[in-house]
Amino acid sequence: MLLDLAVGLVNHLLATEEWARDSLKPFARQTARLELGALALPIEITADGLLAVSGNRQPAAVTIQLPADAPLRALTDRPSLFTAAHVSGSAELAERLGFVFRNLRWDAESDLSRLVGDMAAHRLVAGGKQIAQWHRRQATNLALNVAEYLTEESPSIARRQDVSSFCADVGRLQETLKCLEQRVAALER
Repeated sequence: MLLDLAVGLVNHLLATEEWARDSLKPFARQTARLELGALALPIEITADGLLAVSGNRQPAAVTIQLPADAPLRALTDRPSLFTAAHVSGSAELAERLGFVFRNLRWDAESDLSRLVGDMAAHRLVAGGKQIAQWHRRQATNLALNVAEYLTEESPSIARRQDVSSFCADVGRLQETLKCLEQRVAALER
């Protein structure tokens, strides 16, 4: 049921993007296997460029292993999700799927406009974006404040300047020690 829901959501996005369906049509009836830990999603590309849960027991043309933090990356940093995935099998199919999923975007405003009208959908999306930006700013401010507390107030973590200074001091000490060893070696001769 969960797999059908996930495929349905992707198909909803594909249905609105003709370029994406056209891009997948040459790979009709080929299968791909998305793996996330113990969860495996076998999908098949249909003749019309959509996806379907595959009942085919034959090996998949391409297997894409996603990192454990894939759901979080999908929401926050999609490019890093694609670079962290491990792909095996058909390079051409993997590249095409990667291209489609990297460039596929959800037009939330269009979907909302069918439910609440164009103007309300526009305002809801704009408000949602403002709320998301506010949350990002607050999370950044919190992280900066925690970092400042841990480095300045309760020095649990060394500051970057202190680490750089320490490394420079160690480098100078190593050079001095090297010179001293050379002098001792010269005196022994």
